[in-house]
Amino acid sequence: MGILHDDVVLISQSDKEGEPSVITVNCPDKTGLGCDLCRILLFFGLSIVRGDVSTDGKWCYIVFWVVCKPTTRWELLKKRLVEACPCCSSASEIFFYRSELQPPKPPDVFLLKLCCYDRKGLLHDVTEVLCNLELNIKKVKVSTIPDGTVIDLFFVTDTRELLHTKIRQEETYKALEDIMQRIVINFNIEKVGPEIAACSQASPFLPSGITEDIFHLEVSNELPSISLTSNNVSVVMDNSLSPAHTLVQIVCQDHKGLLYDIMRTLKDYSIQLCKIITI
Repeated sequence: MGILHDDVVLISQSDKEGEPSVITVNCPDKTGLGCDLCRILLFFGLSIVRGDVSTDGKWCYIVFWVVCKPTTRWELLKKRLVEACPCCSSASEIFFYRSELQPPKPPDVFLLKLCCYDRKGLLHDVTEVLCNLELNIKKVKVSTIPDGTVIDLFFVTDTRELLHTKIRQEETYKALEDIMQRIVINFNIEKVGPEIAACSQASPFLPSGITEDIFHLEVSNELPSISLTSNNVSVVMDNSLSPAHTLVQIVCQDHKGLLYDIMRTLKDYSIQLCKIITI
């Protein structure tokens, strides 16, 4: 089963302001794919207003309705979405499903040290530059000296996976220098070891008191469904509709990143999606 490279991700931009644009993804399936795609959409500042996912366990078809910014970089967004889709070599520009997918390698963590003179809005400007450079900030430590000097330590990962190269580091320095003018005193980027990298990242899991109640994987046969309601949030898990699938119904107030938060939680517990419908 194959699919042309250009058809993996299709983007239909809205002609009218305020109406959602439509992004379709047609590719091999994998656990956590929806989570990875949502993360990229949120990274580019898009708000997901609706989603639809269909899969047979090997191949999936995903549709997102998103509200975007006027400055959205569509070509780069498409490139990042395609890179997140499981595929093999691009021989003849055709991608085939590969069943023996290897688990993704954790991204390298780099320590970006920035010493400069303080000014109003400095941290905002620096984080904006790093975001535009597609650098994910894992942790920040800011220290201000009485003489007005600031030492910023950013633990970051590179979406392009090129921060170890001199060209990428020079690009980062140039972008920061352009926005900060002549207040930079010292700048350095170095790769950190696994021990420091582990400390720089917060745990992606929910508190155990929540997860044990909501995602108890050893549900007895005598209890085919679970229903939890708290503070106008309803979570229903029903095992009676199918011997192979569980229906999870969530009713709550919408907010930006909600779909990603749900998919990230499911991915953390290696729960694979078969279909998702939003209202």
